[in-house]
Amino acid sequence: MIHITKRKELLPQQVLGIRLGAIALALVVCGIITAMLTGLNPISVYGAMLNGAFGSQRKIWILLQETAILLCVSLALTPAFRMKFWNLGGEGQVLVGGLAAAAVMLVFGSRLPNALVILLEIVAAVGAGAVWALVPAIFKAKWNTNETLFTLMMNYVATQLVAYYVIVWEVPKGSGKIGIINQSTEIGWLPQIGSYKYLLNIIVVAIVTIAMHTYLNYSKHGYEISVVGESTNTARYVGIKVERVIIRTLLLSGAICGLAGLLLVAGTDHTITTTIAGGRGFTAVMVAWLAKFNPAVMVASSALLEFMGRGAGEITTAFGLNHSFGDILTGIILFFIIGSEFFITYKVNFQKKGGKSDV
Repeated sequence: MIHITKRKELLPQQVLGIRLGAIALALVVCGIITAMLTGLNPISVYGAMLNGAFGSQRKIWILLQETAILLCVSLALTPAFRMKFWNLGGEGQVLVGGLAAAAVMLVFGSRLPNALVILLEIVAAVGAGAVWALVPAIFKAKWNTNETLFTLMMNYVATQLVAYYVIVWEVPKGSGKIGIINQSTEIGWLPQIGSYKYLLNIIVVAIVTIAMHTYLNYSKHGYEISVVGESTNTARYVGIKVERVIIRTLLLSGAICGLAGLLLVAGTDHTITTTIAGGRGFTAVMVAWLAKFNPAVMVASSALLEFMGRGAGEITTAFGLNHSFGDILTGIILFFIIGSEFFITYKVNFQKKGGKSDV
């Protein structure tokens, strides 16, 4: 007989041990599958994955930049998720933030000083992301609409909005793309720190991480978010204005997504496309969930997902495999990591004739 019971809270080192064990087991399974399906040495495949992420200084900087942007979007979704407002609109909020930044670069790039253009970009991108999240927040607060569907549909509206302006601004006409904005003057481009192209983005996201950790765990607003997430009735009973908390929290969530859009458009890509968010609005949901909405742990979960993504691409190139094979290995590793959460939360008891043993 098998009985499943809820565990008492485990120590941090025990949780880490279970997760590391899940990753080790996943690597063993991936190795077996690799050897069976391709005949390749699994060690060589894992070496290629490491090389794809850490094989050169440039690759390391790209990994850190991609991790920073994914982390930024994950941090944006976290306060809403802690409140149990399932904001799946991160993708759209990043897109409109990037669109606002691009609009400022294009409209004011030849009219205003660079410093003022950058300031306007920041305000426009953060404000656009906040407004895009505000719409479903108001409907949820006033009429209790389904925020999951509402925020998800807002992504499609944002994508089509960006597609429209790409056609309006396309250079040359008929090309279907804008190209690098202000390439000759670099007006509106975020400044580069020394010779490090991505360092500013990384520093900004590091500051946001510390600020979000402090906000959620040591501020009155963070406490109110937690109470609303536990029970809206309890929150109302103790005098918390739930509707105000919902709107305030989603404004913050959208604003940080807009900041991510700014970092992409003005910091690295210097253009706007419908795919500039790269699915991060959805991947960030997994990052936040794996980290249990803990901003500090999100650093590790963001880095892990980006490492696996870049590693999967490298083995595809190095061994001439179908790109889907790398995605299969990534999926297996994620499956084991997500599955380990079950053993962190629950305990499996095997009933024997002479007594009971726990696993």
